[in-house]
Amino acid sequence: MSDVISNLADLSADELLQRYRSRDLSPVEVTTACLERIERHDEQIAAFCLVDADRALAEARESEARWRETRPRGLLDGVPVAVKDVFLTAGWPTRRGFSTPSPGADALADAPAVAALRRHGAVLVGKTTTPQLGWKAVTDAPGARPTRNPWDLARTAGGSSGGSAAAVALGMAPLAVGTDGGGSIRIPGAFCGIVGLKPTFARVPQWPASPFGLVAHSGPMARTVSDTALLLDVLAEPDPRDWSALPGPPGRYSEAVGESLDGVRVALSPDLGYAEVSPEVETAVVAAALALGDLGVGVERVVPGFDDPRHAFDVLWAAGASRAVAALGAEQRAELDPGLVALVEWGGELSAAAVIEAEATRAQLGSTMGVFHRDWDVLVTPTTPTVAFDVGRDVPADASDPHWPSWTPFTYPFNITQQPAITVPCGSDSKGLPIGLQIVGPRHREDMVLRVARAYEELLPL
Repeated sequence: MSDVISNLADLSADELLQRYRSRDLSPVEVTTACLERIERHDEQIAAFCLVDADRALAEARESEARWRETRPRGLLDGVPVAVKDVFLTAGWPTRRGFSTPSPGADALADAPAVAALRRHGAVLVGKTTTPQLGWKAVTDAPGARPTRNPWDLARTAGGSSGGSAAAVALGMAPLAVGTDGGGSIRIPGAFCGIVGLKPTFARVPQWPASPFGLVAHSGPMARTVSDTALLLDVLAEPDPRDWSALPGPPGRYSEAVGESLDGVRVALSPDLGYAEVSPEVETAVVAAALALGDLGVGVERVVPGFDDPRHAFDVLWAAGASRAVAALGAEQRAELDPGLVALVEWGGELSAAAVIEAEATRAQLGSTMGVFHRDWDVLVTPTTPTVAFDVGRDVPADASDPHWPSWTPFTYPFNITQQPAITVPCGSDSKGLPIGLQIVGPRHREDMVLRVARAYEELLPL
């Protein structure tokens, strides 16, 4: 394949759509380029657990015909998209990190996110890797190759949407769909140097409902904020199968993303008042916030005023894991990750009172952040306190706590509160590893989060 064709895989979704419209580029050419990237790199990276080249090219040819007739379908016609292997996808197995399909994983059904992608003409190239049931913040599983970081193959891509993040970073697809129950979009987004948005809970419909309940979100991953907003426009369409889903937004996120930041107030908190952060990460995040200030945005360093909600999150997460594993068949139970087994055992011992107490902590934290956002439009923090660490580990080598939430203090609080939060790249450390900037907004204000993220992105060198 020529370098010209291969480089098509580096174009954004926005650029692809513009060139489809002008007839100087075909979805078949772009899909071929993405498939070539997968073939070239995935043996080392392990971003995909399933690639269906024949089906993707067939969908690309159908899209090509629609563009030729100037009758494109929806917002993403002909754009390649990767789907995390926790979403039901008709015609493909859904294994959720296991070697066999999950019980009840209907091969004839599409999850709401997948159904929306099809309505809008997206080309589905394959399914991306996840740890079992998306239970932890790196992407590996017993008997499977770990997903590696495109910036350094000796390091993890993060998780649990690590396959989606690595795929987007390498141009295997310009867009991907992930899930986020405690940081699973934002953590690998930060580690792999891409953009990832956890929308407000139920902004993106989910079906079947996640066993992790009210902390579980689905959302878009891309290389640019504009592409992230475009994909959210598609994913946020209502689906009647999710009774809790929010109504569709009043307008398009892709149109709101470029609106002015006049009057926007930014709260900067490099440590939330309790987290330990790498000096290089803190320096990069503070510099990013100051850069926003140079745009005329009001920026002030603050402490949000809540204690670490780690215990409440652990209780909610363990209870969800216990419920998720209870639905597994014998084959999948036999290959469970030992760390997941320990989590499930603890979850099975939790009392109803412990879960209710955790929900009370959730309510208090949500109230605290609701009041906080009367004064501040967004809260800016690091996405993770460290850069990507060695592959094959659940925690950094110097961690004293063996459990993954110990090194993700900036992400899980906002799963508890259900607020929208995005990660955008904000530089790299001395070894060239990406650093992520997290921008958190009030519930239902994805537009604000995207606006601030886009404004910062425009400050970055090309």
